[in-house]
Amino acid sequence: MRAGATLTLILSACLLVGTSCAQAVAVPPPAVDNPKTAGAMQTAVLAGGCFWGVQGVFEHLKGVRRVLSGYSDGERSTAQYQTVGTGKTGHAESVEITFDPERVSYGEILQVFFSVVADPTELDRQGPDVGNEYRSVIFYKDDAQKNIATQYIAQLDKAGVFHGPIVTRVDPLKGFYAAEGYHQDFLLHNPNNPYIMVNDLPKIRDFQHTLPALYNSRPVTAD
Repeated sequence: MRAGATLTLILSACLLVGTSCAQAVAVPPPAVDNPKTAGAMQTAVLAGGCFWGVQGVFEHLKGVRRVLSGYSDGERSTAQYQTVGTGKTGHAESVEITFDPERVSYGEILQVFFSVVADPTELDRQGPDVGNEYRSVIFYKDDAQKNIATQYIAQLDKAGVFHGPIVTRVDPLKGFYAAEGYHQDFLLHNPNNPYIMVNDLPKIRDFQHTLPALYNSRPVTAD
């Protein structure tokens, strides 16, 4: 949530423009994906609006060990919430997902992302949050992640899954900087926060109902 925005204005905006709840979209699994094999923990970095809700969703994904809220792109020296909130640092609010590749694939992570996390037809806005720090991005760490992401976007666009073309960017990961401690597990610690209730808890419910085979009822935590 943008620093300085009041909850009253946020709630009013959500109700007026119809963005009070994330609308789940049943998307097919990726045709191109990496096989599930035993190995070292891997990471995925995604940005899809305010990191509170993105972190909250992926903490319920089976096979995930930890999810951190943070800032991608930009410089380490300006990776602070108040500074990033100006929209001038080049960062995107994002999450770093540490996962077991034997239990969940990178493609399944993207399936959750496109199903319930973000509207991929909006680039610099998600729900009531507007600005390039809320942009929709898949930050790839290697060529395998890049290939899975680009092929999946092409697959979903060809199938006409969404009401418009997918504008989610696929960019190389230049750096991830963990956010301040009070942002970690924010949804778990603040379920009665009005912003969370309106914008993010519906995503958790949508995840449970839309992709039950991937849903873990006991979320992991950042610590």
